[in-house]
Amino acid sequence: MMAARSLFVTLAALVLALVSSLPAFAERLVSAISAEEVKISSNFTGADILVFGEIGRDAATVPRPGKYDIVVTVEGPPEQVTTWRKERVFGLWINVNSKTYANVPSFYAAHSSSPLEEVSPDNILKQERTGLDNLPIAPVGIRFTNKEEREAFREAFLRERVEDGLYAERFDAVEFLSPTLFATNVPLPANIPTGTFTVTTFLYKDGVKLSEVEQTLSVAKTGFEQLTYSLAYEQPALYGIMAVILALFTGWMAGIIFRKN
Repeated sequence: MMAARSLFVTLAALVLALVSSLPAFAERLVSAISAEEVKISSNFTGADILVFGEIGRDAATVPRPGKYDIVVTVEGPPEQVTTWRKERVFGLWINVNSKTYANVPSFYAAHSSSPLEEVSPDNILKQERTGLDNLPIAPVGIRFTNKEEREAFREAFLRERVEDGLYAERFDAVEFLSPTLFATNVPLPANIPTGTFTVTTFLYKDGVKLSEVEQTLSVAKTGFEQLTYSLAYEQPALYGIMAVILALFTGWMAGIIFRKN
């Protein structure tokens, strides 16, 4: 009896090892964006980026029951932002306290096919930086005296970014055109920063992340705006000289015109 039990345990271990060594078949996520570059000109009032794709399965993949969930995040280049708190001093509202946040996204949008709390547990969403509540936002070199102060500044920071149109979280914004085809429109505001953006598409099922696809989106100034921007940051001395010459020329022309009148 003991020999038979030992043989059974050995065979079971061999079967488990064989199954674990076989290649796993899973869903394959395919995603694309409507444009890889957004050009900002003098009349730029915003743009929309279409993110679309398909959930593919090969012949060996067993269909899973229930629906899939898609989450699309668009994250801009990191920047440093200072949040101020106003207080009433001698009848006037002035800035008296501030906290500086470093390496925060200059732009962030999260679109999902369902509310995020129904897509996946909070620990997974926090690990993937998905959703406004799960962004790693912490002040630089400052310790808060209490939890309430930390949360107050964090909420103020997020509220200001949302009001400016730079942060957004939209539930039910990813539409399934078929059981496997999906699409979502991500609005980009007129005040969007320039740089390289990261567009990430996640595939979830029953709270588990099955796949993800990452793409890049370039936002750049064009025309006269790009020329002045490059001069100001790359050749500040030349930019300053040109600005002074332009101001002198404008004042001289205005003097001639009004003198004739």
